[in-house]
Amino acid sequence: MRTVALTALAPLAWGSTYAVTTELLPADRPLLTATLRALPAGLVLLAVTRRLPSGSWWWRSAVLGTLNIGVFFALLFVAAYRLPGGVAAVLGAIQPLLAAGLAVPLLGERFGRRALLAGTVGVFGVALVVLRATARLDAIGVLAGLAGAGAMAAGTVLTKRWGRPEGVGPLALTGWQLTAGGLLLLPVAALVEGAPPALSGTNLLGYGYLAVANTALAYWVWFRGIGRLPATSVAFLGLLSPVSAAVIGWAALGQSLNAVQLLGMALALSSTLLGQRPAGRPATTVIAASTTDPATLTATDPTITDPITDPTTTHRATAITATILAPVTTAPALALAAIREGEARGADLPQGGGPVGPGGRAAR
Repeated sequence: MRTVALTALAPLAWGSTYAVTTELLPADRPLLTATLRALPAGLVLLAVTRRLPSGSWWWRSAVLGTLNIGVFFALLFVAAYRLPGGVAAVLGAIQPLLAAGLAVPLLGERFGRRALLAGTVGVFGVALVVLRATARLDAIGVLAGLAGAGAMAAGTVLTKRWGRPEGVGPLALTGWQLTAGGLLLLPVAALVEGAPPALSGTNLLGYGYLAVANTALAYWVWFRGIGRLPATSVAFLGLLSPVSAAVIGWAALGQSLNAVQLLGMALALSSTLLGQRPAGRPATTVIAASTTDPATLTATDPTITDPITDPTTTHRATAITATILAPVTTAPALALAAIREGEARGADLPQGGGPVGPGGRAAR
């Protein structure tokens, strides 16, 4: 339960992104904000940990960074700006259901009635918290929201499946992914939004908070939790983000909370708690034996997994990074194709965001 509580701090922190973005950052610079959240934090973590990927972890880090950071951040903002009224948050709330579905073939977890019930209640609860009568649908925004949720779900499950190389902690893994995602976002932000504006002291304070507390620390806690909990359980914790955004908006921005929103919060919290009791097998972390036969893998210390040494697959990250330019990306299919190709080449078998604020802006 302590691990669950610590992991929950990540989505609670992501809920503050809406308030920080609207109050402290320059307007209409979503890709710049996404880049400055990810890249500086990733580079600092690389400097602190002094660890770089090796072997197939070069392309695996690129895939995870693309799904969890680069594609997710970009599509999240596309959905947020094209779907006012919190519709993007509702689309993002389907992430636990997508993660539970992907965990069946990739992790061997069962998709039980409890997960289906929890996921359905969670979507309904988030809808009560963030939807407004003026909400409207936009086809590109809807596709972006769904693809973003799929990217984060696939990234969560693959992070659980691949684990970490032996001797590498979650802090280093977080640095690898943030750097990969930030490097992916950098040229896209420059091409789409042009040169950054002059930044005030308030802007720098906001970006500093997002990079340190909201991204580096939050994603470190998130990836640590993925290593110790079932992937489906971690995914359900993401429902806390829109709840956090609504509470912060009420406490700090003077926004109102009505009875319907309070009911939605209660349902979202209930769904989160129900999602912590998955029907699937317990989470374990493995180290590789001398063969890729799953029967030879043994559960060990939860902080270590197998070292992977397959440097021949680095080029695949390049193809996957192209997904950031396509809101209709099918992220789970890309992830499945990547791991199947990697394992077909002889890699050892490894182990088995965000919502949007009340005003429709990104909340993770």
